[in-house]
Amino acid sequence: MSEEAEVLFEKRGVAGVITLNRPKALNALTLAMVRLIHPKLKEWAADESVQCVIIEGAGEKAFCAGGDIRALHDWGRAGDPSALAFWREEYRLNTYIKRYPKPFIALMDGINMGGGVGLSVHGSHRVATERLTFAMPETGIGLFPDVGGTFFLPRAPGETGMYLALTGARLKAADAIYAGIADSYVPSGRLETLKDRIAGGAPLHEALKEVAEDEGPAPLAAMQDDISKHFAKGSVSEILASLRADGGEWAAKTAETIETKSPTSTLVAFRQVREGAKLDFEECMKLEFRLINGFIKGHDFYEGVRAVVIDKDQAPKWKPAALAEMKAGDVDSYFAPLGAGELTFD
Repeated sequence: MSEEAEVLFEKRGVAGVITLNRPKALNALTLAMVRLIHPKLKEWAADESVQCVIIEGAGEKAFCAGGDIRALHDWGRAGDPSALAFWREEYRLNTYIKRYPKPFIALMDGINMGGGVGLSVHGSHRVATERLTFAMPETGIGLFPDVGGTFFLPRAPGETGMYLALTGARLKAADAIYAGIADSYVPSGRLETLKDRIAGGAPLHEALKEVAEDEGPAPLAAMQDDISKHFAKGSVSEILASLRADGGEWAAKTAETIETKSPTSTLVAFRQVREGAKLDFEECMKLEFRLINGFIKGHDFYEGVRAVVIDKDQAPKWKPAALAEMKAGDVDSYFAPLGAGELTFD
């Protein structure tokens, strides 16, 4: 396979290795990549010579910086069915990874955001390096934390998931492990050793134990009391009021951050995280597909991508422009069932 291929597949000893191969685009995920990865995973699931799967990103900067948002913006604007096809097939892939019958080892080295999270966090073994920068930044581009965020965010300690959903905060390795997004810390310089040991048939727990190190203290753990105090409130408006009344610098900055996000996105994300706590994984993914159907018919996704990705002026003009202009019921339509259009699984 040529080096220009967007995904590389290799059988290395007993391991199937997937390499996301768009390093100049920070390995951003395309529809074509989804359509290559899913059938290969099925093939390897049935192949007795493949005992486990490793997924990694090419280059040193990123595992995967997210979905190919520019393409999704352009498809959505044009009414091209490829946009919904991407999310439908991506969510099915996320679900397949979650229930994969063999060990699935994600090497989260570098930037891992959005769509990349969906390729990694649902695996059985999530490895973080010192270069990991994790985030679910979707509310800042007029979307919501998807690719299974409905499931894993409410299951993070305390109100950590709500904090991450509304702020898009970036995490390093220790915080990712604390939040349940990663399992072990391995310095990037030892990943090749880890892959060699796994490919050579070493038991996974032994291979990881040989190269893993203590991740150190998690700043999120020290912030947990403050996060829970504010983010346990019953609405986004109440969270913001609590943060503003706090008087501290962190609380003030956190409120300012949330207020830069799409008001529609923050209302949806709040309800999404609360509802996700009560749903199983497939129900969460079905809910996300309902939500994305609403967002691609709206305004804020296109405006967010314009401001952040296309024009890069970082000054999105959201509609509605402020939470004060919205009521909780304004986002009810996003959560409505799709009938025959619901997400289905293999």
